[in-house]
Order: sequence, then C-alpha cells, then structure tokens
Amino acid sequence: MKLTIELVPKTAWYSNVRDILSKAQWDAVRKQVYSAAYDLCQICGGVGPKHPVEAHEIWSYDEASGIQKLEKILALCPACHQVKHIGLAQIQGKFEKAVLHFMKINEVARSAALAYISAQFKIWEERSKLEWKLDITELSNYGIDVTKLTLKK
Repeated sequence: MKLTIELVPKTAWYSNVRDILSKAQWDAVRKQVYSAAYDLCQICGGVGPKHPVEAHEIWSYDEASGIQKLEKILALCPACHQVKHIGLAQIQGKFEKAVLHFMKINEVARSAALAYISAQFKIWEERSKLEWKLDITELSNYGIDVTKLTLKK
C-alpha cells in the first residue's frame, strides 16, 4: 500500500519529536523535511489548501525490547496526514473523509480499506499494553545533537 496507517500506542502518546525539541529545532527539522520533498506530499504528490505539507514521524516498534524508534520524518499533505492519524480523525468526526482518501490513494474498495484499518487498530491495542522507550537517534541526520536532548520517558 502506498498510504499506510501506523497508530501510535496509547502508552506512547505525547512522545513525539515536536515535544522533545525546542520550537527552533523543530522548525529547522520540519523545514529540512519540506525542502527535501519540494513542499509536496511524499505519498500522493499533492498539497494542502492552506499549507502545502505537514511533518509526520514514522516510528517502528520492537515489542521484545520495548523500543519505539524514530525511522524518518515525512512531508505529507494534510489529507494523507489525517489518514496516518485516523484515530484522531475518528474522534474529530473526520473518519469518513480519511477513509475515502485512503481508498483513493491506495485504489482499494471500502471493504479492503476498513479491514486494513481494523487490523491496524488491533495492532494498536496490543502495543498500547506496553511501555515504550524512545530511540531518536534518527534526529542526528537533521543536525540535532541527540545526546543533549532530555526525554520524557
């Protein structure tokens, strides 16, 4: 699938790059991401109506070690970003819009989209039972000295 969903476990909510970095550092990182993507969505190639793209963190989860690792940061149009955060979209009453965008980008039927989303929520439920330690060494690729950062976890 071109557009995937990676739900952040409930026990890892608020453990994100934006909260770890200063505003100036976060602005520098996201601007690097936007520039490298030519201010276009790295999934669909589109842009948003108010601002072209937003920064989205891709995390991997190692259940055995309890490590939540930052893999990369993507430039996404607001519509693709909303799909990535489909749980939030659901809370905000924007679930249907997110599902339709997911179907369009992945060229899948509604039944396939809903089955995939349901599977992702099951993974989220299992991961939400664990406590996670952050690995943000990826930030060094953006010129951030990770040894000087204070993690909340």
